[in-house]
Amino acid sequence: MTDRHPLRHPQESETEVIEHVSELRSHDQLIQEIRDTADKLATDGAARGDLKILSRALRELRYAFRVFKPYRRNRKVSVFGSARTQPDNPAWRTASDFGRRMAQEGWMVVTGAGGGIMEAAHHGSGRDMAMGLNILLPFEQQANPIIAGDPKLVSLKYFFTRKLLFVKEVHAIVTCPGGFGTLDEVFETLTLIQTGKRDLMPLVLLDQPGGTYWSELARYFRDELLARELISPEDMSLFKITDSVDEAALDVIGFYSVYNSMRFIRDQLVLRLHVPPTDQLLERLNDEFADVCVRGRIERVPAHRVEADDEHLLELPRIGFIFNRKAAGRLRQMIDVINCELEGYCTPDHRPENC
Repeated sequence: MTDRHPLRHPQESETEVIEHVSELRSHDQLIQEIRDTADKLATDGAARGDLKILSRALRELRYAFRVFKPYRRNRKVSVFGSARTQPDNPAWRTASDFGRRMAQEGWMVVTGAGGGIMEAAHHGSGRDMAMGLNILLPFEQQANPIIAGDPKLVSLKYFFTRKLLFVKEVHAIVTCPGGFGTLDEVFETLTLIQTGKRDLMPLVLLDQPGGTYWSELARYFRDELLARELISPEDMSLFKITDSVDEAALDVIGFYSVYNSMRFIRDQLVLRLHVPPTDQLLERLNDEFADVCVRGRIERVPAHRVEADDEHLLELPRIGFIFNRKAAGRLRQMIDVINCELEGYCTPDHRPENC
């Protein structure tokens, strides 16, 4: 007898199937919840200032989601860095070269749309492969001439909506030297990845050739944070420091050479892969990364019904396990092993042992 639920997990009960079908039909329900929340604001007697913040934030995000929607399946990289960096600065040329390299690889380049490093990355990528998230400030900034007037440019009033989009809508982040804003973006990205509030993705700290901006920060991480046990040793695997455009590009591209994406299905973490895992790889993963599992083993799993909204990914092979959510650094190390063993895609800082 043919199973009427082709995406049904082998151990899924009929009740669970009904629950998951309900989840798939929740689009209208979520919109209604937004309306209900708006009605409750009136009941609460919310202050006008609070209502203005909520109204503007919702409108900004709705518009931004609409702009990004046609490009959701395009690989994208956010590039951060100082708005003050001039074209004669080696860091400007590095950012431009990186933008050009990623555009050549078919990646879109997302920046804050301003000058300096942001303009440099767009200069390299070109207008067709550029997207911008401009911030409206009283003293700066105008969109750079490459992205100005482009339908792929979004202008935002609030930093928090802008920062959400920088991380939510992309598949990697590369950061060049910058000021307080740049460091804020680096630390927020690290925090979101470390705590599991954002799926794993490459974070590359890219310096100009011979530069020490990021290596000095890494020294502080080791001498102060790691030495005081404020972070774990494996947390150092959540980012890469380089002064090479080629290495930065390879770290980003290599991360997705075998690994495609992840998704939590209840308490199980599913990794979608471009290449089927071998028995030898699964044995190695279970030997070396047993600590990423709360219980059980790392195993092959089928596509699950709730993944139907990612229809273009349904045919990809998968592995799944009950993930220890405190082990983001170890998960990054495990993905590096998967990429290296199945595809041989290793970069010096992220080359696993025995690869």
